[in-house]
Amino acid sequence: MTVRRLTRTAAIRFDEFELDPEKGELRKNGHPVRLAPQPMKVLALLASRPGELVTREEIREQIWGGETFVDFEQGLNHCINQVRAALGDDSAAARFVETVPRRGYRFLLEAARSEEESPAPASRWRRRAGVVGIGAFVLVAGILTALYSGWFRPGGMIPPVRSIAVLPIENLSGDPEQEYFADGMTEELVTALGRIHALRVISRTSVMRYKRTRKPLPEIARELKVDAVIEGTVTQADGRVRLTANLLHAPSDRHLWAETFERDLSDVLGLQRELARTVARQIHLKLSVEDQARLDRGRPVHPEAHEMYLKGQFHYYRWSRPEFVKAIEYYRRAIDLDPEYAEAHVGLAKTFGWQWILGALPPNEAYPQFEMALKRARAIDESLPEVHYVQAVAAWYFYWNWEQAEREFRRALELNPNLEEARYEYAWFLATMGRHGEAVVQAERAVETDPLSVSANLALGSVYHGAGMLDRALAQLRRTIELEPNDPRCHGFIGGVYRSLGLYDEMMEAEHKRMALQGARPGEIEAMKDAYRTGGYPGLLRWRLAHAQHPFAQAEAQAQLGLRDEAIANLEKCYAQRWWAMVRINSGPIWDPLRTDPRFQEILRRMNFPR
Repeated sequence: MTVRRLTRTAAIRFDEFELDPEKGELRKNGHPVRLAPQPMKVLALLASRPGELVTREEIREQIWGGETFVDFEQGLNHCINQVRAALGDDSAAARFVETVPRRGYRFLLEAARSEEESPAPASRWRRRAGVVGIGAFVLVAGILTALYSGWFRPGGMIPPVRSIAVLPIENLSGDPEQEYFADGMTEELVTALGRIHALRVISRTSVMRYKRTRKPLPEIARELKVDAVIEGTVTQADGRVRLTANLLHAPSDRHLWAETFERDLSDVLGLQRELARTVARQIHLKLSVEDQARLDRGRPVHPEAHEMYLKGQFHYYRWSRPEFVKAIEYYRRAIDLDPEYAEAHVGLAKTFGWQWILGALPPNEAYPQFEMALKRARAIDESLPEVHYVQAVAAWYFYWNWEQAEREFRRALELNPNLEEARYEYAWFLATMGRHGEAVVQAERAVETDPLSVSANLALGSVYHGAGMLDRALAQLRRTIELEPNDPRCHGFIGGVYRSLGLYDEMMEAEHKRMALQGARPGEIEAMKDAYRTGGYPGLLRWRLAHAQHPFAQAEAQAQLGLRDEAIANLEKCYAQRWWAMVRINSGPIWDPLRTDPRFQEILRRMNFPR
């Protein structure tokens, strides 16, 4: 059979669409349309031959080549479905892509093209000869590399996959109000895969940065340092959910596997566990007995309660006081519909906990709600990793029960080694215990799991600072600011490193940015800068003391100003409140001026800090 090769084109235009095969871009009325690389290649091939039958064999040869390890039929069906979804096409009444049963596909519209000038015949033959020679060398080298790296392994011939990212699942409902469902499915699939110990799974925070991205897949793979990615689409209607997943070898953009799962909404969690098991099989991961048990565990969920829970998660991850209020409302609706929904109780506990830490609610109002929700979640399902993570944070920040905190952190990470929130909080916990070497190890691993998370990267910079590794801390926090320049925490953390280095002018610049990002008035910022200009660093501390709203912030300034009595008095107030930031006083240079004071040592003793 003679196979026609796709002509290189500058652009292919049809109806309201424009396709650029060279750049891998599809636009509708000038606006980009997201389409994965493999479906993009299929569309380019079909659109280059309007009105012609393109057989399945031709598509296989052109797009998949000799990749015999691919489930071609599944892969092609997935690609055609993605093309139709991107074009808004319907197989029953096709406008663009017609299926010719058992033979192939036909592109129905005439396409306007702008082709590159073909080379002269002689130069074409010379180039072909060169390509054949180079191609033979590359083929031999590729086979040797493949044999060495494990591509041709017995039982499957699939590249070794030890790390994976679930890119944001695409909402195909056509309703923007359904974005919460697609985001929630992404998070729950990350969680299900995260319980497989042999697999490093990139956390939700990092993968959500690629929502609606146009970046090529190999570039995403390099940024996340993963072997494979999962792309997917989801729709829900009439009490059913349909999830299509596509597994690709990320560095090479090779399609490995695709499958569509459909279940009742009441069994959506079972669908995700089945998908996780299927992915493990496809990449030849042997599940431990414990991993298998975790993936088998679960119960049906009330469909409307699950919807309310996903909406709660959607607002929780927007991370602001008004969004926390909305999250609490949805978690409570989920619990009203399904009182045994442990994940909703955990969500409620976390949200009340953060409202307390951010000062949105006083401890006497937030903490009872936090404790009640957490206790209920633990009674329902103690196997949830998040239950142990939240219990660890409570034991650390509120009860000051360091043994329980460490035990619960370890248990959370045992159940889900990819639970990034638990790992970077564990790193911070270890730093407050003075175990800086261990803290660095955990924080570095948290960044591996969640490389684009601001919180994980801040934790790493912070523990470097606490360990006295000031150059590393500075470099790490500069990278974090590049990641998210508008997060005030980044500038506050790097300002602390500048202070430790005695670089007070740089510290002031960072403080200026932090205050501006937190909404401080220009006059307030100017007054702060004037206090520094006229009084140096002590002048700045006096200004902070005059404007501090909480006894802990007042104590920080007083300790550095040498006002021991006042600082100790404010720390006693914080002790009585069980203020969460008290866990920081065991380490860090801010409190060094108080360390020889017996009253300060007595507070440390009452808090049971290790000696």
